[in-house]
Amino acid sequence: MRSFADLDRLIGQVPAQVVMRLRDIDTGRGSEALYRHQLPALLTELASRARVESIIASSAIEGVIVADPQRARRIIDGDAGVLRTRSEQELAGYRKTLDYLFQEDWRPLNVGLVLHLHRLLWSETALDGGHLKTDDNLVVDRSPDGTVTVRFKPVPAAKTESYLADLLARYRSAQAAAKHHPILLVGLAVLDLLVIHPFADGNGRVARALTNGLLVDAGYEVCRWVSLEQSIADSADQYYDTLLRSTHDWHQDAADPWPWLGYFVATLASAYETFARKAAADRSGNNKQARVRTHVLKHAAPIFKLADVRTALPGVSDQTIRLVLDQLKSEGVLAPEGTGRAARWRRAPSLP
Repeated sequence: MRSFADLDRLIGQVPAQVVMRLRDIDTGRGSEALYRHQLPALLTELASRARVESIIASSAIEGVIVADPQRARRIIDGDAGVLRTRSEQELAGYRKTLDYLFQEDWRPLNVGLVLHLHRLLWSETALDGGHLKTDDNLVVDRSPDGTVTVRFKPVPAAKTESYLADLLARYRSAQAAAKHHPILLVGLAVLDLLVIHPFADGNGRVARALTNGLLVDAGYEVCRWVSLEQSIADSADQYYDTLLRSTHDWHQDAADPWPWLGYFVATLASAYETFARKAAADRSGNNKQARVRTHVLKHAAPIFKLADVRTALPGVSDQTIRLVLDQLKSEGVLAPEGTGRAARWRRAPSLP
């Protein structure tokens, strides 16, 4: 609510660096329709990988980790059978939350939607999700020595529903007015949602999942093909630091949103750059077999699996990768170790 009380004052003057990155984002957005028309197979492949990365990364940020990657993938695919641990249950819950935003018509944006996302997040556990907090909460850091430091104080439980409803109403109005850049409005909505902290647990995951939905709703769909959650996990310290800096004095309507908005805009711009690189590589005249050969000889680790090449070269089939690996084997460049899915490949020692 606080961020949307006076948008002209708060974000009327956009820092030059943020302006430049917003231009990069809008340029990237302009290419989405072209890529969707020209590179449907690549986008399908990227979407599948981004989904897996997002579910695993957003969960891991909260300490929810399934150590076995193959087991995690089966959970995400819905093929794991009985979920054995709380972490597996929560991973499956985030899968449901993210899939709902990407695959269903979830609009309109209201309190009921936010409650439903929370309910989905906990739907595989014994907890009863979908309810706002009933007790005041604090966001704290716990040091290894047991010291507890309060990072910020969320909105009191008694005011949570009214603050949340007001935030979503103001956000909808601001997007409809189209006076300020829609990406800045999405970033502010996420910031306010996290300060309101409407739930006893699961606030970060609900906010990150909803970020994807709001971006797609605003016409910025790169989060379908490049995992923002993975980018956040890779820069977790900066993520938390910028959020903390932009929550100072929020309750007094004196917060500085630009540390957080600068990070948010840069993360999104970087995602578009990644998307453009992968699209350009797929559209280039390079033969796919040549791309596999170049990657294996110059970029892959000395010992690698076929799956590693698949991840590095989305849009290249396993059949093509195997063909090149067999060719390099016959040339004495690679040597196989093991068979089946566990098979690994080792480059000749004379190669870098």
